[in-house]
Amino acid sequence: MNSQPSRSEVEQREKSGKLTVILLVVGITLLFLAMIRSFLVPLLLAGVFSGMCYPLFRGLTVRLGARPRLAAIVTLVVVLFLVIVPVSLFLGIVVSQALRVSETVGPWIDTQLRSPDALDLLLARIPQLEWLRPYQDQVVAKTGELAGVVGGFLVTSVASATRGTASFLLDLFVMLYAMFFFFVTGPTLLARMLYYLPLPPTDEARMIDKFVSVTRATLKGSLVIGLVQGMLAGLGFYVAGIPSVAFWGTVMAVLSIIPAIGSGLVWVPAVIYLFATGQAITAILLFVWCAAVVGTVDNFMRPWLIGKDTRMPDLLILLGTLGGLILFGAVGFIIGPIVAALFVTAWDIYGRVFQSYLPGEVAVPRV
Repeated sequence: MNSQPSRSEVEQREKSGKLTVILLVVGITLLFLAMIRSFLVPLLLAGVFSGMCYPLFRGLTVRLGARPRLAAIVTLVVVLFLVIVPVSLFLGIVVSQALRVSETVGPWIDTQLRSPDALDLLLARIPQLEWLRPYQDQVVAKTGELAGVVGGFLVTSVASATRGTASFLLDLFVMLYAMFFFFVTGPTLLARMLYYLPLPPTDEARMIDKFVSVTRATLKGSLVIGLVQGMLAGLGFYVAGIPSVAFWGTVMAVLSIIPAIGSGLVWVPAVIYLFATGQAITAILLFVWCAAVVGTVDNFMRPWLIGKDTRMPDLLILLGTLGGLILFGAVGFIIGPIVAALFVTAWDIYGRVFQSYLPGEVAVPRV
């Protein structure tokens, strides 16, 4: 007659079973993520855009008689023709202008700086640059190196974009299909994901609220303001007669993530260029426009756009955007700040969950 297993044996079997389940889940999850790693970025973008467009989807669902699938299709059509197609066409223009800039700017700078007459003329018009005269050869060398690096990066990017057309279309298809799925079953999927988190419902709700508010604030604060600054600066460049305004406007939109000086890294050299070529009035007008309008957009728009949403520190936005561009490419302009928002959210949850184990805030003396 077999004896019944003891309580310790039962507990040991339960622990072994749970450990086996955990190892199985972790192993299969890692295998699955490795299998779909090429589509992780489109899936993440699908989640972001679905969240941004969800109010539109919800309104269409009501208007179309509670038919979520039809409302999701209409929402995707709107996003495709009002956002994706115009942005793709604009990026095509930016790429062509970037290629033209990479082919012309370097040789032009080298020619101008190597010409003694050109340097004397420049110093006569801008006496503040007289200190550059002893360093003319070094300036020429470093400027040539910079132009070569920038030109090589742009040409490589263009070649990659040309080779990756099929990959881009596949990623676009995955993103749109995932958006359809998120629209239709998003709340159910989110509830199921939260079910697997070993957190109290209050902490789960706080996590969602924190992530949504930080992400919304980040996107509004960096993406929208960057686009507005890029368009305003590009308009000033167009009126001033500077070529490739789409390219330079896009560069300034990306650089606008650097507080106070971001867009100035482009328009200040443009003003100097106009002065150097004898267009003093145009240079002054461009300077006034960029300094008084473009440079102050952030101060006026950020409080209005963000409102009560949580604002991330400018340093985290800068690091998140630059790191995202390096790691994810062009889409890192969107993904990077969101990852930074996740970083802030995770540490906020950690502080709340382990609040009883952590010491109180230490008052740091001001220097």
